[in-house]
Amino acid sequence: MKSFLLRHRRWLLLSLLLAVFAAASAMAATPPPDPFTQQGGVLTALKGGTSESVRIATVLTLLSIVPALVISMTAFIRIIIVLSMIRHAFGMPETPPTPVLISLGLLLTVFTMLPTLEKINTQAYQPFMSGQMSLDVALEKGAGPAKEFMLRQVREDELKVMYEISGKPLPDSPEQVSLLQLTSAFILNELRVAFQIGFVILLPFLLIDLVVSSVLLSLGMLMVPPATISLPLKVLMFVLVDGWSLILQGVILSFK
Repeated sequence: MKSFLLRHRRWLLLSLLLAVFAAASAMAATPPPDPFTQQGGVLTALKGGTSESVRIATVLTLLSIVPALVISMTAFIRIIIVLSMIRHAFGMPETPPTPVLISLGLLLTVFTMLPTLEKINTQAYQPFMSGQMSLDVALEKGAGPAKEFMLRQVREDELKVMYEISGKPLPDSPEQVSLLQLTSAFILNELRVAFQIGFVILLPFLLIDLVVSSVLLSLGMLMVPPATISLPLKVLMFVLVDGWSLILQGVILSFK
């Protein structure tokens, strides 16, 4: 066998070279895949569409930053602060539990932001997922309804403060407002409004505490903690006036 290979090694090398040359010729004759004929065809590429893998990666990336977007660009800030102040007004820092308040705050946020979310879904999300819109255009279209919502809430003074802090001149029109400065001004506005609502909520509970403390002092019951008497009275008053419905309705209607 070894002698046979040695005698015919030239023919074996020649055959191997011919096989390699034939394979290379066949690969060169096969045209490369046209990117315009994949993922939706020529029309999708001309319209600025994106591939399915890019769309999936973009959606997964957006899902990772959804908590930050919910906190900074929606009605969640005002709602959750007001709900937290209610339990502090009662003197019960752990009741209702934090998961309950967060769940209620998220549901109320969805109710408040539903028109804005529908616009984002129609104008940006659905065209992007169907491959009819590129990523940069979808982001621009999706930011439009969010900017409209935040501009309705923000005062000019708060927006001016944010532009002064950033060292940039004020824009000439609402369309030129930067999303970064607008989001910062929106958070500042939400904190201001939430504390105003919280102050109104705290006043009746403070009055009950003062009355209970004065009665106990006049009766000489100095060893009785005022919270022991005032807490049941606060709960009774809150239930009688249907406080949860009144406060939640007032918070939701405070958005423009």
